[in-house]
Amino acid sequence: MKAVILAGGLGTRISEQSHLKPKPMIEIGGMPILWHIMKLYSHAGITEFVICCGYKSYQIKEFFANYVLHRADVTVDLQANSTVVHNQNVEPWKVTLIDTGPLTNTGGRLKRVAKYLNDTFCLTYGDGVSNVDIQKVIAFHKLQGVEATVTAVQPSGRFGSLEIDGERVTQFMEKPAGDGRWVSGGFFVCEPSVITRISGDEQALEGAPLEALARDKQLAVWKHRDFWASMDTMRDKQFLEDLWNTGKAPWKLWQ
Repeated sequence: MKAVILAGGLGTRISEQSHLKPKPMIEIGGMPILWHIMKLYSHAGITEFVICCGYKSYQIKEFFANYVLHRADVTVDLQANSTVVHNQNVEPWKVTLIDTGPLTNTGGRLKRVAKYLNDTFCLTYGDGVSNVDIQKVIAFHKLQGVEATVTAVQPSGRFGSLEIDGERVTQFMEKPAGDGRWVSGGFFVCEPSVITRISGDEQALEGAPLEALARDKQLAVWKHRDFWASMDTMRDKQFLEDLWNTGKAPWKLWQ
């Protein structure tokens, strides 16, 4: 099974860094968040990826083209013009990198990689991490017999919550519970037929395609009640960075 990752957007809400690099290449713990997402799928036994590139796509391509050098010790003999790689520590991944255009919408990006998807596939965004059990989502999807399954999450609130008594704050919560509503957390499992519901580059997957699937009762939901986070802002990045640096990153399921 393949995992498709949408990695082509402009990342305008985290422009402090996305003006220099694609949002999925912004680092958590010294490695791009895209790498963290791929490690999640690899932990679940999925090692073949289709990356939908767009904005500054060459940076993602260069990262994987030089991945062995990033992850290994090397000896470079300048006079002989040779390189010897030592202690390779690379994952058994097969990565297909497709430039789907800088302004293409999420549905359009998926439609552009259709020829690489001939069977059931996973699909997610290039900015979200979770400790969701991907194999359980896949098994659930197959039991439901539908065209697509979406992972639903209940994110925490974005702003600090205050309990107030008169003129005094009695309790402050930095990451309060949200309003209890379920939202799409990505981590889809899809059949290729989903792509036939997408009209073209301008169409968002989250619009008419998913609405039609829901209307036709072809969109199942896996409710994930544990950790999920999306890196939309610098505050989100710092939150994830702090979890990683303190050894408390819930999405680090691999050894």
